[in-house]
Amino acid sequence: MGSKSRRSRRKHSLQTKKRKRKQISTLMASQQPAVAQTYEPAAPSKVTPPPAKEPTPTVARYPQISNELRRIGILAGIMLVTLVVLAFVLS
Repeated sequence: MGSKSRRSRRKHSLQTKKRKRKQISTLMASQQPAVAQTYEPAAPSKVTPPPAKEPTPTVARYPQISNELRRIGILAGIMLVTLVVLAFVLS
């Protein structure tokens, strides 16, 4: 397997990095908290679990599934028998 290709990294000049740092620091300095807030722990709320539902039978929701599964099984069996017969005939 081949190794990953190496991509050349784009080199930034020191001036660009300094400029970005300066912008970030001025942006942070301009943002001051408006109001000092005191945090109080919230009272735990009582959560009730949803009522248990009865599982719906999947056969009732999808009646065609049993027919399709039977058809798939029959086709798989026919293909398997065909492969076994061909293996004996061709060997």
